[in-house]
Amino acid sequence: MLKQLQSYQVIQERRMEELKSDGYLLEHKKSGAKIVLMSNEDDNKVFSIGFRTPPSDNTGVPHILEHSVLCGSKKFPAKDSFVELLKGSLNTFLNAMTYPDKTIYPIASRNEHDFHNLMDIYLDAVLNTNIYENEKIFLQEGWNYKLPSAEDELTYNGVVYNEMKGAFSSPERIVRRAVLNSLFPDTTYSKESGGIPDEITDLTYQGLLDFHTKYYHPSNSFIYLYGDMDMEEKLKWLDETYLSQYDRMETDSEIELQPSFGERVDVVQTYSAGTTESEVDNSFLTYNAVIGTSLDQELNIAFQILQYALLNAPGAVLKQALLDKGIAKDVYGSYDDSLYQPVMTIGLKKSNLESKQEFLDTVHEVLEHVVREGIDPKALLAGINSYEFNHREADFGRMPKGLIYGFYTLQSWLYDDKAPFTHLEANAVFASLRTKMNEGYFEQLIQQYLLQNTHTSFVAVTPDKGLSLRKEEALKSRLKSLQASLSTEEIEQLVQRTKELADYQNAPSTKEQQQVIPTLSIEDIDPQASKLSNTLKSVDGTTIVHHNLYTNGIGYLKLLFNVKEVPEHLQPYLGLLKSVLGYVDTANFKFNGLSNEIHIHSGGISASVGASADARQYNTYKAHFEIEAKILYDKLDFAFDMIEEIVLTSQFHDTKRLYEIISQLKGRLQRSLINSGHSAAMGRSSAKHSVVAAFREAVSGVAFYQWLEELQANYEDRKEELTNRLKELTGMIFRPENLLVSYTADDQGYASLEQHVSKLKAKLYTQEVVKEHTEFQAVHHNEGFKSPSEVQYVVQTGNFIHKGFDYTGSLRVLQGILSLDYLWTNIRAKGGAYGCMTGFRRSGDSYMASYRDPNLEKTYNVYEEMPQYLQNFKADSREMTRYIIGAIQDLDAPRTPYAEGTFSLECYLSNVTEADLQKERDEVLSTTEAHIVNFAPLISAILEEKHRCVIGNESKIEEQRDLFDETLDLIKY
Repeated sequence: MLKQLQSYQVIQERRMEELKSDGYLLEHKKSGAKIVLMSNEDDNKVFSIGFRTPPSDNTGVPHILEHSVLCGSKKFPAKDSFVELLKGSLNTFLNAMTYPDKTIYPIASRNEHDFHNLMDIYLDAVLNTNIYENEKIFLQEGWNYKLPSAEDELTYNGVVYNEMKGAFSSPERIVRRAVLNSLFPDTTYSKESGGIPDEITDLTYQGLLDFHTKYYHPSNSFIYLYGDMDMEEKLKWLDETYLSQYDRMETDSEIELQPSFGERVDVVQTYSAGTTESEVDNSFLTYNAVIGTSLDQELNIAFQILQYALLNAPGAVLKQALLDKGIAKDVYGSYDDSLYQPVMTIGLKKSNLESKQEFLDTVHEVLEHVVREGIDPKALLAGINSYEFNHREADFGRMPKGLIYGFYTLQSWLYDDKAPFTHLEANAVFASLRTKMNEGYFEQLIQQYLLQNTHTSFVAVTPDKGLSLRKEEALKSRLKSLQASLSTEEIEQLVQRTKELADYQNAPSTKEQQQVIPTLSIEDIDPQASKLSNTLKSVDGTTIVHHNLYTNGIGYLKLLFNVKEVPEHLQPYLGLLKSVLGYVDTANFKFNGLSNEIHIHSGGISASVGASADARQYNTYKAHFEIEAKILYDKLDFAFDMIEEIVLTSQFHDTKRLYEIISQLKGRLQRSLINSGHSAAMGRSSAKHSVVAAFREAVSGVAFYQWLEELQANYEDRKEELTNRLKELTGMIFRPENLLVSYTADDQGYASLEQHVSKLKAKLYTQEVVKEHTEFQAVHHNEGFKSPSEVQYVVQTGNFIHKGFDYTGSLRVLQGILSLDYLWTNIRAKGGAYGCMTGFRRSGDSYMASYRDPNLEKTYNVYEEMPQYLQNFKADSREMTRYIIGAIQDLDAPRTPYAEGTFSLECYLSNVTEADLQKERDEVLSTTEAHIVNFAPLISAILEEKHRCVIGNESKIEEQRDLFDETLDLIKY
């Protein structure tokens, strides 16, 4: 049928049985646009348009352009059209991404009308952007000189500028950039597409326009359509509305290959450590190798499996050898296949530059031994089965699988116009690798690409205490000198430009501009709330929550053990125990053999600690230690056998192994605190007034990280106590009276569950233990945590229930209005922060937060003015409809069977019924302007409590320390 479309040439057709899809590769004859279609029965439709965008410098022009084109276009001139879509569409995905060599604009929706609207707006945004008419878009999203008055200090501001200051506060980001620079000095990969803050300010407005003119043309585009839709109709519309307006154009955007090196390259550079952090045992050392090209699917999958077998699996041979040398506290591996030339990295964390030679020698000695003696076949088989399980499951969480498949096409299509389908089907590759693993294939790969390969590098990134403070002072000095060199007239011009930009940011789009953006109606929304999949059953007094769903033969098992009565002094050990179980020896397995056994026969077994606030009883919660398994139906007995092995026979006497786990866990948490400071600050602040947040803080938050730091620093004195505590804790947790079971599977999968539950219960601990109910005491203690970050995460929390207000679904609408209107304008657009958000939970716990924010007190001032904004809030029926649709979009996000089971279980634990969900939905749908205005007192009540926490820049927090009761160092060791 597609061959009848005169405007397109069909280049390839392909039936992809694994994905139940018909694939087509087409070219638009007039414009040269390249198009891939994946036609199937998935109602979660996906569209994306991408461009090859190789940067030639570090100004971040691809990244700034990605932001800028979504700020209005010819057909849809509203300056905040992207925000309008966020708050007023039924999208299941809406975003844009800048990669090292491409920029992608993907959308997804299950609603046909909404999907078409999103396509239209995105295509007009990228092809007919308003950046040519309005320089202020560039100034807001990229960078600008900020000078509110002649008496103020001159500063830089801009969304991307501040985003990348936050990004490069992470030493891991600095390591990755240094690795790419070392391996690809002559290609686009040596340039930072996101932008390096010190060089972003070199980008000119004209430079932005030139980049768009060169690369944002259909001839350089990669268009992707996926799902259940009339493909012929979409192609006709695409041709008539957009593509036919363009003639084919030659674009020099090809990604060049880096010629191989004759010998290894060595690089050493620094990152900023906090003023209290040690410079000893704080370096990153990496050995990096270029591995073929991304066009070789089997090679790419094989190296993902090698990464698992050599480095990622517990006790993996190379990882364990490096840990045993004592030259690092953590070892990691990564395989980056997002590049034309993928990169394998073997890395040390918490190491020292002096260990360079021992590191490199150990890597080569172990790899040579592996080549000579062979890789553990169970480790390889575990890796193959694990990746194959994930491939068949195709569960990407909230990311639509059609979107991920679109990303897969670009792994080859971007570099070979005729090869978009290379990475989509993989079953044959897994079958091939199972055969080749017994023929020395993986050992040959190690020999060729890791031992004999000269296209390699050694990169060390070492700590420089106080570097960020010195850079900050140097920037201030440079701007001060610049300001002093300016004439009075030039100063006045900067002040005027600052005012004009602020005026632009303050002025909303006109009604006419907003009304051009197509919207749905309330009638397009299903008035019925989601149904819960909870069927309650009982086995010997143990509740089983069965989620009877079609899962394609995969069972999702959760065993939840009540830990609410674990004594307070043992709560931090819960946070550690979840990382210990499955990673230490058991009665019948060494820890590395245990991991291999699990991944050979299942999709994995993991442990976590969770807490659920009761929706009906203020400041009441449930807490569970959860063991989770993903298995095929016929492997359910295996899952229970392994869980029994783990919870009842784990050995805690190997204190060397425990130290390795603690070090690795501490490193991951430290990374999370720096990169996701808003989440950590929210948890910390909420813990001062919320019992459920206080529990989470003890087992996974800042308090847990501090406990873990002290444990590691005093390990020799505390290791015997640690062993005893973990053993004590298992006897206290894994008891029959504590057990609750959740299982997501159809009736066939459920058939044998109850007998396995009974068998496990009979073996759980029954000896007498002392339980304790922890009394929670609310406190008011505002904290500023200093980190080596160049930006802030500014948080304020509170609770409206205990102030006499009730939860209502209209708060979901309020959340969108505050996050995407008020905060977006004042904190993101005007303030320059990368992100801003607010939320209101059924428990009453609420938050306001900013992300990668250059400001601190100014952000708190914005929060304080929320009630006044609401008192003056105005919105016509069309605007209210958009806000309501945005709130429904979040409620109706599609769920995989696993996610549906998890959601239904969470409702059960939180005491939320289908009637509650329906009531919430009815309240969302009936929200009016008056409801929003009437929320002003609720917001005032939250703000009055002034529960605040900031994680961020050392000097900024010290300058404004009067905002806090205490300022502390986030990282001590």
